[in-house]
Amino acid sequence: MFTFRFILMVAAAQWLHYPTSGVPKKADGSPNLTAPTPRTSDGKPDFTGLWGVMCQSGGKMIFCAPEVAVSPDFGNIGRSLKGGLPYQPWAADLVKERREQNGKDDPTSHCLPGGLAKLHTSALLRKIVQTPSLMVFLTERNASYRQVFLDGRPLPMDPDPNWNGYSTGHWEGDTLVIETNGIVDRNWLDRAGSPLTESARITEKIRRPNYGTLEIDFTVNDMKAYTAPWTVHISQSLVLDSELFDYICLENEKDAQHLVGK
Repeated sequence: MFTFRFILMVAAAQWLHYPTSGVPKKADGSPNLTAPTPRTSDGKPDFTGLWGVMCQSGGKMIFCAPEVAVSPDFGNIGRSLKGGLPYQPWAADLVKERREQNGKDDPTSHCLPGGLAKLHTSALLRKIVQTPSLMVFLTERNASYRQVFLDGRPLPMDPDPNWNGYSTGHWEGDTLVIETNGIVDRNWLDRAGSPLTESARITEKIRRPNYGTLEIDFTVNDMKAYTAPWTVHISQSLVLDSELFDYICLENEKDAQHLVGK
């Protein structure tokens, strides 16, 4: 997957080097990613842009280029929590089994959607399109989308579960708080196989502290799978002078027949 993107990045077409408009510059003409947060006409932080995951290197957070590395959160979303994720006993047993199977049953191994957590931790890029009443996440994987309604509607009381669930958002100062329910229980939160049940409620608190950074506090409240709610912090970086590419998992897919596990 990542080699494929690298090959495309050195190709001549597909708007790869078309300059991103409105980028603040330093005195030397380079992009100033620490410039103030851009804002919409109604004064809210504007999250619009193309975003990629951040990785830690030498004690610093750097852009985790897709052709080079994958965020460790993709493999184990609870790695930063002391003691790891607070699994219920059955969930801990399930994760152990899934790890022994080397991700054989990970939905993404079979070209199914990755769900909300992997939306934020996957090396593939995502684009945010923001309006006053709706935020849309466009993702490279399977050319898919996610909607977050900002028009004041409540979450559905009896949702028909789906991969990304149902999401509504509201502003608390400069933080967008997104609440999601109705998530199908086939989701894996990470490659380790951390589960969700259909009773899960996910809260995302998203901030843009400067021009080039997105900060996300991702909270899972699912008492069927975990003994307590838990929160992880995810950082993303703005990607300039590039665009989304379709990554269609089933196109020329030749891996599934070789998937094995214990």
